[in-house]
Amino acid sequence: MTNSAIQTIMNHRSIRKFKDQPLTEAQIKTIVDAAQMASTSSYVMGYTIIGVTDEKIKEQLTAISGQPYVQNNGHLFVFCGDLHRVEQLGTTEQQAAMEESLASSEQFIVMTVDATLAAQNAAIAAEDLGLGICFLGSLRNDIHRVSELLQLPERVVPLFGLAVGYPNHEPEQKPRLPFEVVYHENKYQPFEQQLPFIKQFDAQLQKYYEKRKQNRRTDNWSNQIIRKFSNPIRMDVTPFLHHKNLNKK
Repeated sequence: MTNSAIQTIMNHRSIRKFKDQPLTEAQIKTIVDAAQMASTSSYVMGYTIIGVTDEKIKEQLTAISGQPYVQNNGHLFVFCGDLHRVEQLGTTEQQAAMEESLASSEQFIVMTVDATLAAQNAAIAAEDLGLGICFLGSLRNDIHRVSELLQLPERVVPLFGLAVGYPNHEPEQKPRLPFEVVYHENKYQPFEQQLPFIKQFDAQLQKYYEKRKQNRRTDNWSNQIIRKFSNPIRMDVTPFLHHKNLNKK
């Protein structure tokens, strides 16, 4: 018997070109309902999902991200880590008692993990409906401005976007790191044991880049990652989190 959930997951690829066809209200509801069924730490459900339908806001988010599919999609979801709701449940005295916990790195991790688990459920649900998706970390290019545009209160952070829609292209599936690199049994395996598999993967990925239909280039994973981490980006995120009274302790 074919497991449709596993098949959906294994067929994943990022879609960056969508047809000019909006999602229905029923599709949006199904995707959000699926997101809410994700696991959550201590039942906090520390996230809020904002659906962006205002074209003026989408235009400004597109300018921030530099990616046209932030605007040209069937629906744009923005996943936010949210501890504002938790704080507002309490009286003034209770809020004071919660302050140290709310500002801690632990609770920042909790809300980020909660939001990410929910988003992955949403992505799988969308793909199971025959739609395509693309995650959008590029919204953090100007995290302050995104927060202003979405009118996010204290302790709410825009983590990433999720563009969803009807695919208008069929990109090749990009390879992933070998099993032996990402799965370690009982203890972390020395890098020297991972390296032969990484070299094999570099060769595989170089062939992929050279043969794919669009944006062909000569490159591999190791060089790509070294370049990425040699060029620090979004260094304003940490002070932004502190401004939101998050991740401070």
